[in-house]
Amino acid sequence: MSREKILHLEGLGAEVKITRSDVAEGHPEYYQDVARKLASETEGSFFADQFSNPANPLAHRTSTAPEVWEQMEGKLDAFVAGVGSGGTVTGLAEFFKEKNSDLQMIVADPEGSIVADAVTKGNYKYDGGSWLVEGIGEDFIPTNLNLDLVDDAVTVTDKEAFEVLQQLLKEEGILAGSSTGTLVCGAIKWCQKQDSPKKVVTFVCDTGNKYLSKAFSKSWLKDNELTEEEEQGNLADLIRKRADKGEMISVKPQDTLMTAYNRMRASDVSQLPVLEEEKLVGIIDEEDLLLNVYKDETLFSKSIDSIMVRDLETIDVNSDEKELYKILSEGKVAILFDANIFLGFITKVDLINRYKSLFKVS
Repeated sequence: MSREKILHLEGLGAEVKITRSDVAEGHPEYYQDVARKLASETEGSFFADQFSNPANPLAHRTSTAPEVWEQMEGKLDAFVAGVGSGGTVTGLAEFFKEKNSDLQMIVADPEGSIVADAVTKGNYKYDGGSWLVEGIGEDFIPTNLNLDLVDDAVTVTDKEAFEVLQQLLKEEGILAGSSTGTLVCGAIKWCQKQDSPKKVVTFVCDTGNKYLSKAFSKSWLKDNELTEEEEQGNLADLIRKRADKGEMISVKPQDTLMTAYNRMRASDVSQLPVLEEEKLVGIIDEEDLLLNVYKDETLFSKSIDSIMVRDLETIDVNSDEKELYKILSEGKVAILFDANIFLGFITKVDLINRYKSLFKVS
């Protein structure tokens, strides 16, 4: 789940419990089982259970569907939606098929979810996989999903979904979320299979504001292999944010320790490069800050150049990965250079991401 969604819920006063997304029903960390347990143990609580609550499809049957039908003036051949709880698909289909029995209800499903197989093959098996798209896709068939009302399904990969939501922003000015990327991509893929023109509708069902740290973060997309950046075949491929491309947060020698602290917090990093006229002159990290402001708030006004580390151990971009591993295993951050050009930092997490990609671990 994106950090933005968690902060939104916490801002509303909710206590958020993080569970696993790669386990099936019956596992102690399965999200619905955790929710039921919390509801049973919390006095005065109510388990809304959108997966089987009949109010869910009813809301779409009586409000969402009539609105779409009116705006389309009844001229609609197919509707593409995703399945999370199943309420949207079922509610829409109940209304639309009463109006036009030939109208087709299509499910756009993330790769790894079992819904598409259930629709197109009549059987499914959940293998413990997970997907990066949030809000849709399932490891079971919800009570609220009436498969008899679904005519077809299209599988969409994470990469396809995230590419489409970027395309929506660049070409249509729509800041949408990952579910929308799946739906729009699914609608396009389904239309491409047709042999005659069709009027097809889908949703912009979530906002990109809830995914800024994921779908619109270059480093997150790179970590999850959702970009087409050409690799250079050296250690530069491991850098999440390039200093030479202006992607890295930095400070200047004359900035204060408070400035360094604020930028570390805002960027969720533990060390910053100190740059002067785009040249690396030092590094400051959390430990440097702690040792210098301990029990004396006035020291936050000290300049960074008074405490920054100047004696820097660097590594060349064309060095062997074993040399990088040695630096990281000693508890240091790797400072990468290409000749005299500072490229950025490589941390332990960056190298782990590399191994995760090489080993194809999902």
